[in-house]
Formats: sequence, structure tokens, C-alpha cells
Amino acid sequence: GGHAKVVADIVKCNGDHIVGFLDSVYPNGKILDYTVLGPDDDYVKYMDCSFIVAVGDTAARERIAKKLKNVQWYTAIHPSAVISSLDVKIGEGTVVCANAVINPSARIGSHCIINTGACVEHDCKVGEYSHVSVGVQLAGKVRVGERTWIGIGAVVRDKISVCDDCIVG
Repeated sequence: GGHAKVVADIVKCNGDHIVGFLDSVYPNGKILDYTVLGPDDDYVKYMDCSFIVAVGDTAARERIAKKLKNVQWYTAIHPSAVISSLDVKIGEGTVVCANAVINPSARIGSHCIINTGACVEHDCKVGEYSHVSVGVQLAGKVRVGERTWIGIGAVVRDKISVCDDCIVG
């Protein structure tokens, strides 16, 4: 889908090679010029590759990531993203899109999406499988729970905690 195209662009911008996609919904299709190699369960045929779950939906991303056992995860960070060199931690399988900013002492969980132009300020914590959408602004010391989706353009002021499994419009 659409997020797969964004992830493919980031991988290519980093000079890495894309073997193809796995997709249980459309196992015989194409995404851009890349072949869909088969359904998700075919991952065992590609254990020498690195994987990233290129799905925007938080629950689906978690379900697929947990299904893929003993794989090497790829963390996709667009070259235009600004990541502080001071005490930032980004979990495996996470996608950081173009022009995103992640400031000092931020913690981003595994398999998250920090989307285009989002800003994660100092001391924020974003839980696993969460999606910080396009243009979101997380002020300092914000806590975002696991599997939470912060919607396009949302602003979360400093020191606010957002629970697990919710959507913020």
C-alpha cells in the first residue's frame, strides 16, 4: 500500500537494495516496480534479508512483526530526518520519514512510524508499534502509549501522557 511506497523510498535513499515485498492480501502483485514475492508466511524463504513491516495500521504492524520469528529487522531513517546525537534511542524496525525531527533524550519504541515532518521533542517516549503521523508536534516529555496513533497535524503539549491503544485526532 501507500506506506510501503514511502518505506521503499527511504530504503532506496539510503542506498540499500529491495528484494521485494511480502503481502498476504495481494500475494501476486507489484508495488511500484517491485514484485510481491508471496504472502507474509513466505518470509522463511528470505531469512538472509532484513525486514521491515511497511504497514501504517498499528495493530496490523504488531501482528505481522510478531509473526516473523528470528528475522533481522531493518530500521529505516530518511537521510533528511534530523536525529539528535544526544541520548536518542530508536527501536528496531522503526520508520523515520523525511524531514522528521527527533530531539535529545527521546525514546522511540520498536516498529514505530515517525511520519513526514513530525517533531518528537526532548525527553519524549513513543511506545512500540505507535504511529506519529505527518506534521505531528510532540512537545517535551510527552508519553505516547503502545499501538497509539497520533493523527495528522496533532499537537500534544508538554508533559501529557497518551494511553495505549488509542487514536488522537
